[in-house]
Amino acid sequence: MKIGFDNDKYLSMQSEHIKERISQFDNKLYLEFGGKLFDDYHASRVLPGFAPDSKLKMLEQLSDHAEIVIVISAGDIEKNKVRGDLGITYDIDVLRLIDAFKERGFFVGSVVITQYSGQAGAMAFKGKLENLGIKVYLHYPIAGYPSNIPFIVSDEGYGKNEYIETTRPLVIVTAPGPGSGKMATCLSQLYHEHKRGIHAGYAKFETFPIWNIPLKHPVNLAYEAATADLNDVNMIDPFHLEAYGETTVNYNRDVEIFPVLSAIFERIFGKCPYQSPTDMGVNMAGNCIIDDEVCREASRQEIIRRYYQALENRLEESSTDEEVFKLELLMKQAGVSTENRRVTTAALERAEATGAPAAAIELEDGRILTGKTSDLLGASAALLLNTLKELAGLPHKLHVLSPSAIEPIQKLKTDYLGSKNPRLHTDEVLIALSSTAAASDVAKLALEQLPKLKGCQVHSSVMLSTVDKKVFKKLGIQLTSEPVYEHKKIY
Repeated sequence: MKIGFDNDKYLSMQSEHIKERISQFDNKLYLEFGGKLFDDYHASRVLPGFAPDSKLKMLEQLSDHAEIVIVISAGDIEKNKVRGDLGITYDIDVLRLIDAFKERGFFVGSVVITQYSGQAGAMAFKGKLENLGIKVYLHYPIAGYPSNIPFIVSDEGYGKNEYIETTRPLVIVTAPGPGSGKMATCLSQLYHEHKRGIHAGYAKFETFPIWNIPLKHPVNLAYEAATADLNDVNMIDPFHLEAYGETTVNYNRDVEIFPVLSAIFERIFGKCPYQSPTDMGVNMAGNCIIDDEVCREASRQEIIRRYYQALENRLEESSTDEEVFKLELLMKQAGVSTENRRVTTAALERAEATGAPAAAIELEDGRILTGKTSDLLGASAALLLNTLKELAGLPHKLHVLSPSAIEPIQKLKTDYLGSKNPRLHTDEVLIALSSTAAASDVAKLALEQLPKLKGCQVHSSVMLSTVDKKVFKKLGIQLTSEPVYEHKKIY
């Protein structure tokens, strides 16, 4: 994979910049952490070289100075809100986050339940956490929020919230997902700290949009593509431009809320410490791009992938026409179409030639291979085998899996497990290959090529099963598919 981002430089520069921000206040900084702390695969795709756990590694350099506060909304607990990427509810994700942070040596100080107004589910979750030895604090809805600033910044507003007891200079405020109340939690703490004579500070960590690259840079457009369902829009920060005469990029929600934040800061401190939303941020990612064109191309490809995902979601009624239209507009702004994804053309041409579903893969060196549907294998499974043979330097006609090894699996599927499809999926092919490898050096050699698939591009002429999607994801393959069902059955 071509590298466009210096990850080591990022780890060093980012941690030092946060330390500098802490020192600007009374050695107390509340850092609102947006985006994913764990497994930030979007960043790793659009900034090749960015490690998915970079942000966590960066924070590890500050772990002796930091503690974690996890925020969750009482309303999200009550309605069992689910994280789409993990398929678990927000309350369960809080437990997962606590374990994950502790495993990496972080101190998790407490959990804050926001917007609490007597929800039974929230109280039950509070009890569960306290039984596990975790401190829990309650924050309440504030009438007139965010407009009625005199009331918000008063003993009846922020003052009504429970004060979160923290012991370290850096307090990282994170959450299972958006809308949890991270910013309100930080501002409430500033109010309480100020009443106690502590001039604590607030800063925001968001990787995207990157403030010091152009507004229409593909990396920033790819962020808009990733948040198309939220209708976020990148824009020039007008406050920063007015204050410094410098053009920087932020997103609409931060720009829209800044006058309110500025007024709240003035009410608490007497003066706002920041001139713009950009000032509040601490992100150094833009300074660590070392090959701009590599990042541009990676981002263009990400926008195309997001477009295909939206088409598939629309077919399954989990996204809207507006989301698809926005992604089409972003592709035009990035100067790309689906034809810029080489595997798309290859998969569709193979499908047309064979009259059946097909798939194509682009390897790291630019080679493109295809797989077709057969009596024994689905197109994705065939593609996987073809690719492993190619990477191992084995002849295409060589059977690393003999039909006699596949047929018993087919019999198990159809005769005993009731499946109507005898063809092997990708997971079944890999199991068959691994079992064959015990007695076959050829199969073993093919199996050893699996790590080389990470970062490869794949396109399927039809939508894939959940099983195949999960296998490709685990292998680190970046998948798209045509928004077409393989079968026309309606049930």
